[in-house]
Amino acid sequence: MAIERSAGPEDGGVLRVPLSAPPSSYEAAVERYLTGAGTAKSSARIYRISLTTWGWMLRGEPAPTGPARRGAKPEAFALAAIDDPGLPPALAELAAARADEMDADTVNRELSIARKAIGWWQRQGWIISDPTIGIERRPAPPDRTKALSKPQITALWALEASVREKTFWKLLYESAARAEEILCLNIEELFPANKRGRVVSKGGAVEWIHWQSGTAQLLPRLIAGRTRGPLFLTDRKAPARTPTLDTCPVTGRARLSYRRAEEIFEESTRLLVNPLAIPDDFDDLEGWTPHRLRHSALTHDAEDGTSTPMLLARSRHASVRSLERYAGPDVDAVAQHVADRDPAARRRR
Repeated sequence: MAIERSAGPEDGGVLRVPLSAPPSSYEAAVERYLTGAGTAKSSARIYRISLTTWGWMLRGEPAPTGPARRGAKPEAFALAAIDDPGLPPALAELAAARADEMDADTVNRELSIARKAIGWWQRQGWIISDPTIGIERRPAPPDRTKALSKPQITALWALEASVREKTFWKLLYESAARAEEILCLNIEELFPANKRGRVVSKGGAVEWIHWQSGTAQLLPRLIAGRTRGPLFLTDRKAPARTPTLDTCPVTGRARLSYRRAEEIFEESTRLLVNPLAIPDDFDDLEGWTPHRLRHSALTHDAEDGTSTPMLLARSRHASVRSLERYAGPDVDAVAQHVADRDPAARRRR
C-alpha cells in the first residue's frame, strides 16, 4: 500500500497512511461508508439517497430535483476529486441554489449526512479535506401549528419519561387545552370522578376541560395524596420569593413554568423528529413544542368525524372559522353556525 506525503496545509505535510485500500469511485466509497460505519439498515436507504444527491454536487454539477431525480445517478468519479481546492466555492454555490428549491429540514439533513460520510472517509485516510466547510445549516424554525400524525403520538407515549411529563403530555392531548391553562391547574380544581377540571382561559373566562382514561390513570400517581396546591411541580424547593399560590404547601416545591415544561418536551422529542441523528448531533437538534399536542388532538378529532359543534366545545373557540386551522369545516357548516348565532339571519329564514 502506498504511503503518501500530504502537501496540503491542513495536516502540515505529515505522512498519511490509508487504513485500507481506497475505493475505486465515489459510489464505492458510499457503500464502504454505509457498511463500515455501522449504519443501521433502517437508515441506510436515506443515507444512500442523500449521498447520491451529493454525488452530483461534489462533481461540480447541480443535483436534479423532482421527477428527474427518480432513479438517476451521477457519473462515476474518483473520491480523491473531493480534495480539489477549487471545489469548496463551487460547492457552496450549488448548495445555496439547492437550498432555495428544497425545504430547510431536507437540506440540513442532507448536509449532516454528507459531513458524517466525509469525516469517516478522512479517518480512513482516503481524502484530506472537507469541501462542505463554510456551508451553513439553513434556519428551520419549529412549526408550532402543524399536527403530529397518530403514529407520532403513539411514539411519544412510548418514550421514557417521568410521571409528571407523561401526565402533562397526556392531559394536553386528551383535553386539547392550552399548555398555559394546564400548568395553572391546582389540585382543588380537579374533579377526577368526572374526568374534568376547571381552567382559566386566555380570555379570563373560567371553563371546563375534560380528559380520558390515559390521564385518569396517571393523575393519582402524580398527585400522590396531595389535596391542594399546583398540580405540576418543579423538582426543587421553591425560591424564597415564590408566591404562595405557586408553591405546594406539602412539598414546598414551585409550580412548573411554561418555559421549563416546553424545554423538557422539546429535548424529549428531538430524536422522534430526527430519527437519523447520532448522539454527537443531539445539541443541535430541535424537537416539538407542547402547543402541537393541542393542535394534533383537534385535528385528529376532525379526521375522525367529530361534529363542528363538538369541535367548538373541545377547542373553546368562539368562532367556527377558527376551526379551519384544524379541519377546514365545509361552507354549509360555517353558514349554519353563523345563522344559528345571528338573530337577523334567523328572521330571514
